[in-house]
Amino acid sequence: MPPLPDLDAIRAAHARIAPHVHRTPVLTCRSIDAETGARLYFKCENLQKVGAFKARGATNAVFSLTEAEARHGVVTHSSGNHGAALAYAAARRGIPVWVVMPDNAPKVKQDNVRRFGATIRFCAPTVAAREAACADIERETGAALIHPFDDERVIAGQGTAVVELLDDAPDLDVVIAPVGGGGLLSGTAIAAKALRSAVRVFGAEPANADDAARSFVSGRVEPLPSTTTIADGLRTTLSARTLAAIRAHVDAIGTAREAAIVRAMRMTWERMKIVIEPSSAVPLACLLERTLEASGARIGIILTGGNVDLDRLPWQV
Repeated sequence: MPPLPDLDAIRAAHARIAPHVHRTPVLTCRSIDAETGARLYFKCENLQKVGAFKARGATNAVFSLTEAEARHGVVTHSSGNHGAALAYAAARRGIPVWVVMPDNAPKVKQDNVRRFGATIRFCAPTVAAREAACADIERETGAALIHPFDDERVIAGQGTAVVELLDDAPDLDVVIAPVGGGGLLSGTAIAAKALRSAVRVFGAEPANADDAARSFVSGRVEPLPSTTTIADGLRTTLSARTLAAIRAHVDAIGTAREAAIVRAMRMTWERMKIVIEPSSAVPLACLLERTLEASGARIGIILTGGNVDLDRLPWQV
């Protein structure tokens, strides 16, 4: 089994990335608490560098490279947020970066990747096409691959968000993170259980892309078939590494229908006055639909990102 980070690695990542990322705030909202019957604490990674938690993992990975490894730059594949995060981190280190993106990636995320100086190569919207394009760039340039989630350094970086959350809200009963490829949920669960053994850790994903929930039950990576969900950042299949972490440390995975995701996203915009993208809304959507039951609990939710196409909001007619 590929290695996973422990709490020491996550704490080391926290120190390594501190000069390069924000310590994001934790916000509350009483009217949303009333809707869920719980006390919610939102870790606002939508306010992070590049607009997403991905800055943490990408920065840890880039600044963990030796000089020899970093010399030819880095490459990844991404629907947007990890690509922008890697471009940001590479710019901070002064090395080139290539990002393979599916040709249906939202324009706002394409623009975000370009803004940080990456060279984009488009491919068909399949995992196989992404991996093949990355392999081509590796051969052509010698760039080091930084996988979006199947990377011990990336997982350690993502786990730093919950370290801060539990420092700011130490009495949480539950922590919930969205799950796509599982890097965030893996790092979150490893760190949370090490810091607070009694805390429950939940994953949240769209019902239209429920491969993680199915994998959690079956114990093997269940492929994600071609699917449509507004939560574009979660259209990714787990790896063997992230499934192992999730099966070892996560208590449950809930799913949410598309309408509930839109409702949770709009509720957050209207009541908290912050911009979140659909993937960020999935944990709240699961609570609203009661597919994750935590009534009366103190719940930390990681709001993963805020990169939204403002010309195509889901509640606009």
